[in-house]
Amino acid sequence: MSLEDRVLLVATYWRTNLTLRQVAPLFGISKSAADRILDHLAPLLAISPARRKREDTVYIVDGTLVPTRDRSIAASSKNYRYSTNLQVVIDANSRLVVAIGNPLPGNRNDCRAFSESGVDRACRGVPTIADGGYQGTGLLIPHRKRRGQERLSLQQEAENAVHRRARARVEHALSRLKNWKVLRDCRLKGNGVHLAMLGIARLHNMALSG
Repeated sequence: MSLEDRVLLVATYWRTNLTLRQVAPLFGISKSAADRILDHLAPLLAISPARRKREDTVYIVDGTLVPTRDRSIAASSKNYRYSTNLQVVIDANSRLVVAIGNPLPGNRNDCRAFSESGVDRACRGVPTIADGGYQGTGLLIPHRKRRGQERLSLQQEAENAVHRRARARVEHALSRLKNWKVLRDCRLKGNGVHLAMLGIARLHNMALSG
């Protein structure tokens, strides 16, 4: 198979979440050959490391739950399914994905997952916006009422509104990533779900940059 067809096979598998036994005949090959292509190409399609950061770079981080059948990296989570928590960082200006953390059990809260997944390293030295679940991480989170405070000040309310509009960008990015059906019910084992997310992020970036 040509390189183009092999990349198309992997993309088809991720996009449709058909089994490899179903995908292989579409390309006129055996399931074992499709397995080898996926194992070889998935790491090569992984998102490239972020380029040198500009002085005005701002990141946004959020976590998403990916239903995963491999229970060695999953746990029952708030969506009542066995899932893995994947932390995703995007550039607030370009909306490109710049980092994806290592998968963690789905019951891990975002505050812990931010550091344990490794995405904190990508955010060092860059102002990073996050939701209120990242309290105590040093990230830019919304203002909250303090004890005894009845309401936020007008300035705090205005800043929270700006914060919400900016943070919506990462939610839109996650929505686009999860249009790939393999991220709705991942059958891959081990680091398969991580490689799938990295590869899909790269294709997402290519689509935005094209």
